[in-house]
Amino acid sequence: MNYRPTYLVLGAGRQGTAAAYDMLRWGDAGQVILADQDLQTAQRAASRVNRLAGGQLARAAQVDASSADSLMPLMEQADVCLSAVPYYYNLQISELAVKAGVHYCDLGGHTGIALQQHRLDEQARQAGVSIIPNCGQVPGMGTTLIVAAIEMLDTARDVFMWDGGLPQDPQPPFDYMLTFSIAGLTNEYAEPAVFLRDGRITEVEPMTELETVEFPEPVGTLEAFVTGGGLDTLPWTYEGKLRTLQNLTLRYPGSFVKLRAFYDLGLWSLDPVMVNGVPVVPRDVFHTLFAPKVTFPEGKDMVIIRIKAVGEKDGKPAEAWIELIDYYDDETGFTAMERGTGFSAAIVAEMMWRGETPRGASGVERMVPPGPFLKELEKRNFKVEMRLVEVQGHGGQ
Repeated sequence: MNYRPTYLVLGAGRQGTAAAYDMLRWGDAGQVILADQDLQTAQRAASRVNRLAGGQLARAAQVDASSADSLMPLMEQADVCLSAVPYYYNLQISELAVKAGVHYCDLGGHTGIALQQHRLDEQARQAGVSIIPNCGQVPGMGTTLIVAAIEMLDTARDVFMWDGGLPQDPQPPFDYMLTFSIAGLTNEYAEPAVFLRDGRITEVEPMTELETVEFPEPVGTLEAFVTGGGLDTLPWTYEGKLRTLQNLTLRYPGSFVKLRAFYDLGLWSLDPVMVNGVPVVPRDVFHTLFAPKVTFPEGKDMVIIRIKAVGEKDGKPAEAWIELIDYYDDETGFTAMERGTGFSAAIVAEMMWRGETPRGASGVERMVPPGPFLKELEKRNFKVEMRLVEVQGHGGQ
């Protein structure tokens, strides 16, 4: 293919910048348009990725993600669009992508909106494009790794995922480092999860089901508990096919009791309360107070995804295990979260351009084949450990 694609990245923050770099480095880009509501932010991001990639193929643009009139002229210049703007813009943007005949993926953040995007399937097929929401780290990379684990078995019955982004050097009192939107983090903490339990769609309260999980040093013992959104549309896709499907969020020991206290106090509520006669949204107060306590500009992070699929292989009980642990990249300055989220979405964007995804609109689990995705992870030096273990009897978690 001689023609080199033009990629449009909406949102020039952390993840959008990482995605743009990936497109320049591995996506055979002819051009990357980095668009943001703040032109200076876009210019800084374009300058950074050009420097890192050793070229001048990224350019900045200003855009209003809420305005079709602002978006469409940029969309018409592109072959593939990746949205790294807040999730509530993504339905309109994906509709514009179909209209413009442009492949589209995003970082997601809201399963309900993703389900609405899936309804664009027939229109996307007719336009000859792929529309794939929720392509970040989890959901996104984790989704594809779950499918890979299921495919390692002849029959899968119970699937478990544990994932989290953590500081390499945890600082008290919260032992956490903010590497993406505080609003996205709180939304995960506050919203119920949707799992499969006994083969049925089941809503599970967040900040529950605490357990401990052991990892090799230097990670060691971590806590895991329920948060929302990590499985995206997987439960609906696998309803009636799996007995169990769930994921738990990983944090350092002692984190759960603090977070559960915030939850019980109502600090993540979106319903205003009256304070001295003034309506105040508790979640806004939490963001204002919490974000500075967990922001470490010089900090280095890591991300962890572990998956266990239980079922049968060659007529015998077996477990498929997949584990990925990635670290802050000293060479480029990208955090592990930026690599895991921005790179993952960029891989999907590049696969769409190469024709490695079906045309239409649906979830990552239906649209992103694990084999090519895993090969792309390897190019970017992600270490993915995959192993198949025969077991005695049929175990659970």
